[in-house]
Amino acid sequence: MRQVVLASHNAHKLEELRRILGPQIPGIELIGYDGPEPVENGLSFEENALIKARAAAAHTGLPAIADDSGITVGVLGGSPGIFSARWGGPARKDQANVDLLLWQLTDVADEHRQAGFVCAAALVIPGDPEVLGQPATEICELGVWEGTLLRERAGEGGFGYDPIFQPAGMTRSAAELSATEKDQFSHRTNAFTALAPEILSRLGE
Repeated sequence: MRQVVLASHNAHKLEELRRILGPQIPGIELIGYDGPEPVENGLSFEENALIKARAAAAHTGLPAIADDSGITVGVLGGSPGIFSARWGGPARKDQANVDLLLWQLTDVADEHRQAGFVCAAALVIPGDPEVLGQPATEICELGVWEGTLLRERAGEGGFGYDPIFQPAGMTRSAAELSATEKDQFSHRTNAFTALAPEILSRLGE
């Protein structure tokens, strides 16, 4: 079975992506990563996802996947964007991030509170060392989950901005959805579902 490393130390993310990708990439095993984490100094979700995937591929010699995600808010010009995890300060606390975003939108009318969770999913396949000059293969796909921002938290599940994000067409926050429901609709699902055929066509047997 061909192995692909997930460039993350987060065991929950590994479990989530095994659920999402497993049925779509038969014959490919997704494994965890315990190597060094690179500095994520890209200027977009796509750049940061590729930075992480490149680092894992270089460290392990295996094909690697990675993602970078966050929330974008229309009236804030797309912010927090790539700064979502540290929007409320260097401590990177979910509560501080949510509190600041809610405060910034205090006077924004409901019809202007559109937001979207964005995920960039990257695949990096190292070049063949036996083939002189063969470059690595790099692919990145983007997934978006559209919705609006609530005025207060709802739900105890999820993480990050989930308690204040209400997906389009739903009456519950993302924090009130089950893992199975989120797997059906989330930005991460959309991004990795788009990437799955590329993984399978290049690495499948």
